[in-house]
Parts: sequence; structure tokens; C-alpha cells
Amino acid sequence: MSDSSSFHLLDERIQRFIWAEGWESLRDAQEAAIPLIVKADRDVIVAAATAAGKTEAAFLPALTHLLQSDPPGLIVYISPLKALINDQFGRLDRLCEQLEVPVWPWHGDISASTKTRFLTKRQGVLLITPESLEALLCNRGTSIGPAFERLTFFVVDELHAFIGAERGKQLQSLMHRIERVIGRTVPRIGLSATLGDMSLAADFLRPGKGPAVAMVESKSSGNELKILVKGYEEPLVVRPDPVAALGANLDVEDPDQLKDLEPEEPPEPVTPAQIAAHLFKGLRGSNNLVFPNSRREVERYTNLLNKLCEAQQVPAEFWPHHGSLSKEIRSETEAALKRKEQPASAICTNTLELGIDIGAVKSVAQIGPPPTVASLRQRLGRSGRRKGEPAILRGYCVEQAMGGKPSLDTELRLGTVRMTAMISLLLEGWFEPPMSKGAHLSTLVQQMLSFIAQNGGATIGQLYGLLCGPATPFAGLSKEEFVELVRHLGQKELLTQDSAGTLLHGRVGEKFVNHYTFYAAFSADEEFRIVTGGRTLGTLPVSQALSVGQRILFAGKTWRVEDIDEPQKTIFVVRAGGGTPPLFSGGAGRVHTRVRQRMRQLLESTEVPLYLDEVAKRFLAEARANYAERGLADAFVVDQGSETLLLTWLGDATNEALACLLQRRGFKASAAGPGVEVMKGAHSADDIVDALVDAGVDESPPLDVLLAEVKNLQREKWDWTLPDPLLRRAYASLYLNLDEALAWARAVDVTQNKKLSEGEDR
Repeated sequence: MSDSSSFHLLDERIQRFIWAEGWESLRDAQEAAIPLIVKADRDVIVAAATAAGKTEAAFLPALTHLLQSDPPGLIVYISPLKALINDQFGRLDRLCEQLEVPVWPWHGDISASTKTRFLTKRQGVLLITPESLEALLCNRGTSIGPAFERLTFFVVDELHAFIGAERGKQLQSLMHRIERVIGRTVPRIGLSATLGDMSLAADFLRPGKGPAVAMVESKSSGNELKILVKGYEEPLVVRPDPVAALGANLDVEDPDQLKDLEPEEPPEPVTPAQIAAHLFKGLRGSNNLVFPNSRREVERYTNLLNKLCEAQQVPAEFWPHHGSLSKEIRSETEAALKRKEQPASAICTNTLELGIDIGAVKSVAQIGPPPTVASLRQRLGRSGRRKGEPAILRGYCVEQAMGGKPSLDTELRLGTVRMTAMISLLLEGWFEPPMSKGAHLSTLVQQMLSFIAQNGGATIGQLYGLLCGPATPFAGLSKEEFVELVRHLGQKELLTQDSAGTLLHGRVGEKFVNHYTFYAAFSADEEFRIVTGGRTLGTLPVSQALSVGQRILFAGKTWRVEDIDEPQKTIFVVRAGGGTPPLFSGGAGRVHTRVRQRMRQLLESTEVPLYLDEVAKRFLAEARANYAERGLADAFVVDQGSETLLLTWLGDATNEALACLLQRRGFKASAAGPGVEVMKGAHSADDIVDALVDAGVDESPPLDVLLAEVKNLQREKWDWTLPDPLLRRAYASLYLNLDEALAWARAVDVTQNKKLSEGEDR
């Protein structure tokens, strides 16, 4: 450590602890962060790979400052997960015990006596979730000033998990409200392994003052990375289509005919068993993480793998982990991964993406394309954490066999192409920038109610200045819009006003605030029920806009949306006969434009990534051949008979905006994978292109016009409380990229792109 200038900035007791632990040197991130943090005079973001020492990069200098303060100060560490708090308590407690610095975990499972002792001491390290911090402000309003008077740092772990989410806005507001109570600015330290744009992350950490945030970005890549992507082909199953059989005799308004069309259960696919066999062979005897793309698939693969254990007469070593499981079952899986005497692999959703301590993981398996490049990086960061061991990624792509009249998805092998594109971007060090511009007005409503609970009431001016003024979490909302929001909340009895003009909780608002669920700014993930003829077909996560008349793919069949009951989260559908299957298939993650552009580049390239196996290479070759045969490098219009697909190769937010622009002109349009699907009706493909060009020429339409046909605008917990103009504004800020959509429409070359790609001739 003699050549480390940062080491000598640390308190002597911390130096002795580091020596006793046998550290040979500080990590890159720690060397850079310590001088920036130790003086407690600025905000800092530390971005470094998983297991690169980010926690120590923050706490070693922060604790040094704490030890040199008189009276001793307070560090508030904020985590998105209770499990992560428990992990950090274990990591910090041993160090802090030697320093005589108390560590206080605070969440729903912590005893009231521990919380009371903290409120008496008010020093050391407080480990807390946003929800518990919210409850603290709501229920102990008069003691907030004394509780945080010695506050020296906010440390926000897994910063990327907050950016662009309701909890992120809530966290911004909570930190801001505490600073207002104690009357000073408190340095904020953000920690993350996955930040696509450091400047956007800085704007999130300190709204309105992002350029002043100091950045520490460790580029240390760590160990070697090994990748294998295997392709699997699902055999073609041809079943008679009852809709097509009835043909002209079909009356979709006839309930008796609809009963006759109740779908058969789709046959069990064969590829999961093949993938499970490969996983079993490669993973047995070591600890691993397997990420299918849904909770249902987690259960499927856990069952298949443990059946293989049973057949081989070996102990079961595959454990499920997803949000619908009880805390006890998830804890059992986490404990199994930590045990050294017996191997265990978790089949999981994104619940194991974040930094919960699950010990060393040998490899990560991804079944199907990951939701985002950022999530793939986060998952892969779990592997290769032992010195000298490589990180290992196994990818599995499933494509339908060619035959009959294949969909564009099948022809272009979009799953394989997307996964390949994401891995190539990962290898280049790119991942999605954080969505920091979302209005999250749902969370504004919660924070208004919370502040009133904290203070026993508030004036409109107080609320607006605190939450919507310059450099505040909800800056940008005008005074007129805020007054309209308050008036609307009054109509819904969430707020009331006394004779002195003080805002108080209304009859309905009081019930919400007094219930424990109030403290969470987000609602549990809800899926839409799919219902036909009074029969529920199943549930579907929906992350895209829906409109009546849109076609969706569910259970291997094509359906047309007849109605959407948003409060009941129900989509009413009827079978859609004929035509090409739609690309819309629910909530597989929001895809960024950069990913789609890379997919197109792959289709137009001749290079073959070395990590693809022979089947995956064949998929890529077939995709390129079909792409070339259709002439898609030169034409963006794909004629699919009764539908036209505008192949934009843009992200979901841009495709949704383009669909809205076309809906405004009377077309039934919806975002569909790498493009926008438009029902022709009485229109020709030329009419659709002309309308698109007109949209590019016209001024940007107001949101009440643009979103007139969109039915599922309520996405966040308190969206139901918003007046329609603010609901549309909140939705557009999160889900639409209108600027990119208009730029694409303006760039359309009519003469070139009216050369249609004739799908009917194939």
C-alpha cells in the first residue's frame, strides 16, 4: 500500500483493518473515489463492475469522515432490496464494530426496539429501503429533524435500479425532503455496475445540478469472458384453424360460434427439454444462475432439471427464484447458493440481478434474448468473480421451424438476431442509457400525500415549491397544472382544504395513507387477463400501448382486441382469421433503438460471431438470406395481405409514437417488434406511406390528439388519480420517443421506399 496515496487518506483504524484483511492493494474504483468522498463536500457516482469493490469505495472514505467528526455523524445507505440490506449489514458490521460505529438495519423485518435505539443514538450507519424511509417521514414527522441532524452522506446502492422508475422519483423526493428539514445539502454517493450514460445518472442523483457530480468510472474488465450461444429449432405443428374453416360463415358476434372456437391447448414444446438436458450436463456440480424470460418458464425449467436429477438418482440441485414465490422459498434458494458443501443453481427472473450475496457463481445461462443489454451485463457480472476464473455466458435461442407460411419473425430469426446483437453491444461496452426524463406524476401524488402526513397539512404553495420548483424532483410542472392536479385530487376526495387554505387528507386519501401499502411508490407487477367469449385464456404482461382492433399473439394464435377494461386489467379478444401472425407478443422488455439498429447491421453483414454454435449460425444465415431475398435493405414496407408492416428498425418507444401518429390519421396501427403493423382496411400500402410522410411534415400533435386511441395509459400506482392531460403527459414521457419518430418520418424517401417487399409472392 506504500504507493497508494488514497490509502493514506483513510483513518488509521481503517488502515489497520485493511492490513489485517490481507489486502494487497486498493481497487481502481477505490483509489479514485476515496479522495473525492473523504471531504464530504460533493456528490459522487462510482460505476464499476460487480465485485469491483464499490461498497468499500464509498464506505471507507465515508467512515473516515464520520470518525473525524465531532459529534459523530450519520451515513444513510439506501438499497432497493431488504436482502441487500441484510448482506451489507453482515459486511459492514465487522468493520464498524472495530471502529465502534453502530450499524442499524431498518426495514419491515427489523424489531421496533432496534429502530427505537437508532432514533435515540442517531449516529453510525443506517441501512434502509425507500419504503421504510417513506414510513419514517410519514409516521415520525416531528422527529425527522433530530433524527437526521447529523446526516453526513446519502449512499444509494444499485443506482441503476432506481433511475427511470417510480421508486427513483420517490427516492429523489425523500432525500430532498430530508435536506429541506435539516436545512442543508447532504453529499450523495451513487453506486452502480450498469450506467449507460454517466451524465444522465448524475442528473438523476442531483436533479438540476448533474454537471457538478464527480464521476468515478472503473473500466477494469476483470477476468476472461467465455460465451456460447446454442440454437434450437421447435418443430412445426400444423393444426386446423377453426376460424379459417368457418370462413365467410363466421359471425364474431354469435356467442354460440365463439364457443365452438375455444382454442385447444397448444402442444407442449419439445425444445425446453432439449435445453434442460444441455443445462443439466453443463451445470451439474457447480453453482450457476439460469435466466428464462418469465416466471412460468422458471417453473418449467426448474421442474425439467430436477426431473433429470431424479432420473440420474442424484440430489436435486436446481432451485426456483421469482417474485411470485414466498419470501421463505426465495430465502431457501439464496441459502442453497451460499452453501459450499453442496452445489446449487438458481432458475430465476431479474430478482437475482441485483447485488444480493449468493456466493460465487460459475456461469450464467440466458434462455431467449434478455430484456436489455444492461440486464445482461448485470446478470453476467455474477459470474467469474473468483480470481483467475472466467465469466461464462451460455445463451439459448429457440426458433420455429420453417414451413407453411412462416411469419417475418420466423423468417428473420429475430430472437437469435436480437440476442446476437445484444451480446455484440455488451462486448463493446454499450448498454442502454438510463431513462431519466420520465415525469412519474403518479409518484408526485404519493409525495404530496406523504408530505401532508409528515407535517399535518400543507399549503398549495408549500407543496409546489418543495416538489415542483427549480432543481426539485418534479421540476417542469407549471403552477397552473399543479393547481389543476390539486383540484382533481379534491374531486376524488384524496385531498380537502380547510377554511385557512391548508390542504389535508380527504376521506379517501386518509384511508390510503393509513394503510401499509401506501409507502411503496410502485404497485406489484400486474398482468392483463386475456378473455374470449367469457373464457379466460391466461395472463399476459403488457409493456406496449394497446388499441381496439389491434392483433396480438397469444398461446400460439392470433387474436383481435375487441375491448380493454383498464381498471380490471382485462383484454377482450376474438380470434383473427387469416393474415400473418403479428409480432406483438406482450411484455418481453422495452427494446432500445441501438439494439434494433445493430440487428439490422447483423442482417446486412457477412461476419459470423465465433460464439454461435452450428444451429445458431444456420439461423443467422437463414435470416440473412430471407432479408436479402425480400429486399429489406432498400425497402421498409412489407406487404402482409390485410396488414402492412413498416419495418423501421427503431426502438419500442419510437415505434409506439409512429403508431400513434398513424392512428391520428385514421389507421389501426400498433408497435410490432422492429416496426409498426398497420391494418389496411380500405387503404393501400401507398396510402399508409403517404400518411407517414404527412405526419413528418406536420407540426407535432398535442398529446390529447396523439394518444386519443390508446387505452392502457395507466401504468403506475397512482395514475388513476391524474387528470387526463397529466396522465397523457406522464405516459408520453415514459413510453414515447416522438422526436425520433418524427425524424424518421421526415427522412422517409417516398420514391425509394414505395418499392414494396411483396410478402404475398413468397
